[in-house]
Amino acid sequence: MSLVVDVVTAVLVLSGSLFCLSAAIGVLRFSDALSRLQALAKAQAVGLVLVLIGAAVRVPAPYAGLLVLIALFQLLTAPVTGQILGRIGYRTGAVDHERLYCDELAAHLEGAHGGERIEDSPEPEPEPESEAEPPEAQGPREPADQDGPGDPGSGSGRGWDGPAKAP
Repeated sequence: MSLVVDVVTAVLVLSGSLFCLSAAIGVLRFSDALSRLQALAKAQAVGLVLVLIGAAVRVPAPYAGLLVLIALFQLLTAPVTGQILGRIGYRTGAVDHERLYCDELAAHLEGAHGGERIEDSPEPEPEPESEAEPPEAQGPREPADQDGPGDPGSGSGRGWDGPAKAP
C-alpha cells in the first residue's frame, strides 16, 4: 500500500510542479499582459492544487483536510484575481486592443458610459479655490449643541445635515 501512495504522491507533485514551471515560462515568454495573466491564473492554480493534493495523500487526515481547504481557496480566488487584474490592465492601456479577437469589455464600457469609453473620458476639472478666509481668521467658533437634531447622543450637534457651516 505504501508503494501505491508513494507513486500517486510523486505523480501528483511532479505534474503540479510541471504546471507551475509552465506558468513561469509563460510569464517570461508571452508578449502581452492578457496572455501572461492567462498563464498565471490558470496553470499556476492547477499546479498548486495538484501539489497540495499530492501532499494531502501523504499527511495525516486533519492536515489533509486543511490542504484541501487551501486548494479550494486557491480555486475560488485565482479566477477573481485574474479578472480584476485583467480589467485593470485593460483600463490602464496595458492591453493591445488590436490583438484581441473579441473585445466584449469595450461594448460593455461604451454602453455603461453613454457611448464614451471610460479611458477616453476627459480629466476632471479641478475645483476652483474658494475665496473664504482661513479658519484661523474667522475667530472662535461657538460650541456645537451636544445632542443636536438627527443624531442624539453623538455630541456633534450637526445630525445628518452635512459638515458644519462657517458662521
